[in-house]
Amino acid sequence: MTNLLSNSDARRVFLAKQGLSAPPNRALTKEGLLQLIGELGFVQVDSIQTVERAHHQILFSRNQTYRREHLTALLEKDGALFEHWTHDASILPSAFFVYWKHKFRHQEKVIVERWRKWRGEGFEAAFEETYERVERDGAILARDIKADGHVSGGWWNWHPNKTALEYFWHTGKFAIAGRSNFQKIYDLTDRVIPAEFREPEVSREEFIDWACRSALSRLGFATHGEISAFWSLVSPDEAKTWVAAHRDELIEVLIEPALGAKPRPSWAFADFLSTLDSYPGAPPRIRVLSPFDPMIRDRNRTERLFGFFYRIEVFVPEPKREYGYYVFPLLEGDRLIGRIDMKADRKKSTLDVKRLWLEPGVKPSAGRLERLEAELDRVARFAGVEKVVLMEGWRGNELSSPVTAPSQGRP
Repeated sequence: MTNLLSNSDARRVFLAKQGLSAPPNRALTKEGLLQLIGELGFVQVDSIQTVERAHHQILFSRNQTYRREHLTALLEKDGALFEHWTHDASILPSAFFVYWKHKFRHQEKVIVERWRKWRGEGFEAAFEETYERVERDGAILARDIKADGHVSGGWWNWHPNKTALEYFWHTGKFAIAGRSNFQKIYDLTDRVIPAEFREPEVSREEFIDWACRSALSRLGFATHGEISAFWSLVSPDEAKTWVAAHRDELIEVLIEPALGAKPRPSWAFADFLSTLDSYPGAPPRIRVLSPFDPMIRDRNRTERLFGFFYRIEVFVPEPKREYGYYVFPLLEGDRLIGRIDMKADRKKSTLDVKRLWLEPGVKPSAGRLERLEAELDRVARFAGVEKVVLMEGWRGNELSSPVTAPSQGRP
């Protein structure tokens, strides 16, 4: 028997799984932050700081009492979190490190061949000296061992020691001990990851089972392709094989899309339908999401569930951009209602709102605009600026002088 899940129920489940249904102003302790990241699975890291760095904004979107120093302590002092790759660079619970050891072994098999094509013959020339330097002297930044005479050309022109540092990090021999001005600080994994997380081993079968099972539990419902893509640890074929082997634990559900297309067959755990009522609805307030928010990471899933097409246009030439360089999605309750272009100007201590786009059928009612301004106040305070400035023509359909809106601490 195939079960149909309504679009509204699908959104409600997914938002709850994404930590976006809990009260956003509940007190969040350091231990609660670790639990939140564990429930999400990962928090993506990105260097762009148009308003705030992605990992901070992702966590703030879920809880406005989030404190950056708690994240730093969990990463750099407690060893409870570590930084590595899922689909991109991310912060993960150190309890997952045992599974990433399988990723390291796989990387070690393929990365030399791949990087030799990218970097050329002899790219590993500095590997031995770099490892010995870190082993002897401790944690280090890439800039501290830059080869003499090397001319930097961005990420595609790493100096030999940087290449070595990244190789040892990707293959698990080095770990990120912290960051300085967002630059990685590398050290031996043995000095960064606590032994309780670093030493255990799991079999390949246990690894695949965890990767698929934990992905499905965080997605609520998924195809085998979505299960594979969640961590980027197993292939779609491995996820498909896992589903086939665990059919006695799973049910098939048809997910009603937002845009009138055919329902999409997906898999869920057997108790999924009986627990639907336990998922709370999302708070009605408006929230600004990071472009790297895990809720919208799978752009196709976002479009199916929410009817919301979103792409980052950072790498799109400016004349071809539909919206802007770095535009933030807006979540209201369980709907993605639009996007906003804004930037923190720390010299002027302002959050400059350049343009708002609401989705078709979403009206700029007085109540909605008031909720948006309350969220902008919250974001401004979090970004450390004193006021919100609504720029001329920010609503797109009117001409007006810039409006200065002081941050007033609305709840």
